[in-house]
Amino acid sequence: MSTVAIQPEKGIGSEENKIVNKNLALKSGFTVPHSNSFGRKFRNYTDSESQRNEGVENFYRENHINQTVEFVKKQREEYAKRDKVEMSIWECCELLNSVVDESDPDLDEPQIQHLLQTAEAIRQDYPNEDWLQLTALIHDLGKVLLLPHFGSLPQWAVVGDTFPVGCAFDESNVHYKVFLLAQYSTQQIKKSLNSNFFFFFFFFLGFEILKQFRGFWIQYFKENPDYNNPAYNTKFGMYSEGCGLDNVLMSFGHDDYMYLVAKENGTTLPSAALFIIRYHSFYALHKSGAYTYLMNDEDKENLKWLHTFNKYDLYSKSKVQVNVEKVKPYYLSLIEKYFPAKLKW
Repeated sequence: MSTVAIQPEKGIGSEENKIVNKNLALKSGFTVPHSNSFGRKFRNYTDSESQRNEGVENFYRENHINQTVEFVKKQREEYAKRDKVEMSIWECCELLNSVVDESDPDLDEPQIQHLLQTAEAIRQDYPNEDWLQLTALIHDLGKVLLLPHFGSLPQWAVVGDTFPVGCAFDESNVHYKVFLLAQYSTQQIKKSLNSNFFFFFFFFLGFEILKQFRGFWIQYFKENPDYNNPAYNTKFGMYSEGCGLDNVLMSFGHDDYMYLVAKENGTTLPSAALFIIRYHSFYALHKSGAYTYLMNDEDKENLKWLHTFNKYDLYSKSKVQVNVEKVKPYYLSLIEKYFPAKLKW
């Protein structure tokens, strides 16, 4: 592969990249829709009527069991090599046409549409903040890990909410506890009335009671090998209070991969952008306020930008598609401004 152009004079620690409009987080022109593209609430993981949620639950079972300290270290070491492909940012965007995120209950459109929908929504509200627009465009590019050239990793190792490994799993993590029989929808239960068990159950307890009590709680994290490891299962585990998220191992996936690709290829995006890319799936932190005891002052400052970004990332998902060819020239100009022509992936 050819040599990648690195630009250290405009690295992520430079003064230029520390200049970010502090009024950005106060803007609120974007209107949050009432429902997702399926007509249901956003990030609703308990809707028994949603057929998509059964697959999402199965995804998180594998994710919570297999994301260990050992696994994360192995994957980070492998993908830090950046020896899979050499291509531009836009070429990577086009690759996402074949990717659908099975962990997302809100969208089943090709990922390039989600990227452009997010970027265009931010562009409308923040026309002068091109770094944030570009961050939106590239934040999910790490999902190419699902494709053959990048190792064809399983979905549980690429997408979904992220969380720290090496310390106790917080209860705010999605699907921390689930009903064992939660996969049964109301229609499935009604269909099962043909069996004597369900008939007599209905007869004595009634349908409404059955809808409320149809299983028992289980916790997939308990099947994770790190769960009972005394080095990892305490509040701080292998870390210390205020150590900084940069020193914390996160469950491996597209967030951390794209962060590594951007940073090691010499992007001139500000540190807030890299923070967004790396932690945008860390919902336990930016939605529930968990794991804040691991953050340092820089993390707390950058979290403000992640909160701003998250509204667009989550609520801009739509069945209304963006005209790719129409907006392509604009985003190519931003890519040229902040990235080298070719990147090592």
